[in-house]
Amino acid sequence: MSEENGRWAELRDIVAEVLEIEPEELTETGDFVEVYEADSLRAIEILARIEKKYRVEIPQSELAEMRNLKMVREVVARYAGG
Repeated sequence: MSEENGRWAELRDIVAEVLEIEPEELTETGDFVEVYEADSLRAIEILARIEKKYRVEIPQSELAEMRNLKMVREVVARYAGG
């Protein structure tokens, strides 16, 4: 369980770093565009960093779903095998 929590903490850190906010400011359901003013380049950067960190390939078609931390976790879990 702690390994799982560690993975999600890393994921939160990655997303927060790209969005240029503190990890504590990032909520599960805060919309990256509406709440954190992210643009499409930041979304692509989040995807690229996740792929590199977890050694997974996530199609860019998934970017539309990756609108908040909760959805990012779901997409990563789907492609990283849980």
